[in-house]
Amino acid sequence: MMSEIPRGFENVKEEDHRMADSELVRIGLIAELDAISLYEQLAAHAKDSLVKKVFLDIAREEKEHVGEFLELLKRLDPEQIDALEHGANEVREMEG
Repeated sequence: MMSEIPRGFENVKEEDHRMADSELVRIGLIAELDAISLYEQLAAHAKDSLVKKVFLDIAREEKEHVGEFLELLKRLDPEQIDALEHGANEVREMEG
């Protein structure tokens, strides 16, 4: 479940920093998605209602972080905007 952070960023050339930043943001995005999954799974197994409530609240906070990372990614990688919209359109087409 938990993703590993890739190594090798110390060798990134100066002109490639924008690309490196977008990759760092993607790593952050992956970490947040992993956290959401973990907290929701833990909530599903919690016996105590307060424990369940806290896990779900934390998962919601992580979802906000996903939104922050997505906004950063769209600013750093304009191609991502088109890809997200294309994917959304495909879902709408499948919906009918």
